[in-house]
Amino acid sequence: MVVDVHAHTPQFRSTVPEGMRRRNPAWRPDRAVDSVYTWDEFMAAAAPADRTLVFPIKWYPGERVGSVNGPDQPGDAEDPNTETAAFVRAHPDRLIGFMSLHPHDPHALDELERCRTDLGLRGIKMGANYQSFDPLEARALAIYAAAERLGLPILFHIGTSPVRMAPVRYAHPLVVDEIAQRYPDLVIIMAHMGHPWTADTVVVARKHPHVFTDISGLFYRPFTQWEALVRAAEWNMLDKVLLASDFPITTVQETIDGLRAVNRITEGTGLPRVPEDRIEEIINRDPLPLLGLD
Repeated sequence: MVVDVHAHTPQFRSTVPEGMRRRNPAWRPDRAVDSVYTWDEFMAAAAPADRTLVFPIKWYPGERVGSVNGPDQPGDAEDPNTETAAFVRAHPDRLIGFMSLHPHDPHALDELERCRTDLGLRGIKMGANYQSFDPLEARALAIYAAAERLGLPILFHIGTSPVRMAPVRYAHPLVVDEIAQRYPDLVIIMAHMGHPWTADTVVVARKHPHVFTDISGLFYRPFTQWEALVRAAEWNMLDKVLLASDFPITTVQETIDGLRAVNRITEGTGLPRVPEDRIEEIINRDPLPLLGLD
């Protein structure tokens, strides 16, 4: 089974209103990305995957939400979790929805319960750097504790970002080491293999049984992808690496093709290669039982 564990909720159900299309040139080095899109455009890009995990991002309380570009950008989602749930209900056999919470929202734990029970969302997406909260502050820890108790996996943005006001220290893999020590039964996915701190991501995922990492946003930086997966092979934790696209920044097919090309960088050298059979395992692995989502 092909499962994409990392994709962003579309901003519009049917058509993008005239003048609201956006292209972002900073997300990847090889081309600009259409960052505003519809349900149908999302599903077309997701076609190679049997299941896709989809989520919004909840900004600071009081800011209007509806876009992976950040607050006050095009989008029609005043309530991003409800919109995500509606999208998932439209494609129940293809999509698994995660909620987004902001620890500074005084009703965050109530929202968690609403999303879990009323909306049927099955995990949590958090990005402390983008959402501008300390991932080890008490309000964030309360969310992790509830997620652990309720069996909700958390997908963290881990790694750098081109967003100037996103504090990089909030998205370092070693933050997850501290969280996993405090909440040992909490299931965690570290996004992007923590690029550029891939070595730290590998050792954190290796030591914690319920911590995994995804490969979203790696293939278009070929050296980083190769280095990260070679490290994972050398530390014997490729079984904890999950397929992920980070749509709209990439598609799942681009990601699969880039993963299969990971060893091109070694041609004509004596550098180590990522085992081909392990690459296919990443592509075809069903991570849902590992994440408690089966």
